[in-house]
Amino acid sequence: MLRIPIITALCVLCLVCTAAAQQRNGADSVAVRAVMNGTQLMPSITLPIVEVVDRLPKRLRKERERWTRLRNAVYVTYPYARSAGRVLKDVNQELNTFSNKKQRKAYLSSKEKELKTQFGDKLENLSVYQGKVLMKLIHRETGENCYEIIRELKGGFNARVYQTVAFFFGGNLKSEFNSRDDRDIEMIIEEIELYRRFY
Repeated sequence: MLRIPIITALCVLCLVCTAAAQQRNGADSVAVRAVMNGTQLMPSITLPIVEVVDRLPKRLRKERERWTRLRNAVYVTYPYARSAGRVLKDVNQELNTFSNKKQRKAYLSSKEKELKTQFGDKLENLSVYQGKVLMKLIHRETGENCYEIIRELKGGFNARVYQTVAFFFGGNLKSEFNSRDDRDIEMIIEEIELYRRFY
């Protein structure tokens, strides 16, 4: 018998609190959508989707850092490699039209000055790592490594001097692009080419 009055009192209390909560119009009230569920009006709130992830394991963080560094280097250097491929093709075609060494040397000297003014400051600001990636990309674009290109255009002595300087900075002008070993670079280039189609 005592249970019925307590339950009735609790129900009345809930109704009073609910009515009071619905009538509040202050800073602590929040307007929400409502959905009709049968005969009852129910509040409806849509929560944003939240993705909960744990920190990457150290091994995967290192791999992500390596990938990000390589991706940034390719994005920075790929336009220069494309330009180098076009310039080298034009230079080779132009050199075939000259008959003597003096004309060839004058043309190469003027072309070198032109390229230094166009690309000199930008290439000097590259990091050693970006320079290594650029050498691989130049080989990919031209089919010749940087040592061979310098030897053809500036002579064997200059090529050896440049190779020695590159060696002291941890580089190698004879490095070549290998589609099997450098498949990450190839994937990034495909990504760049894909984005270019949409611009």
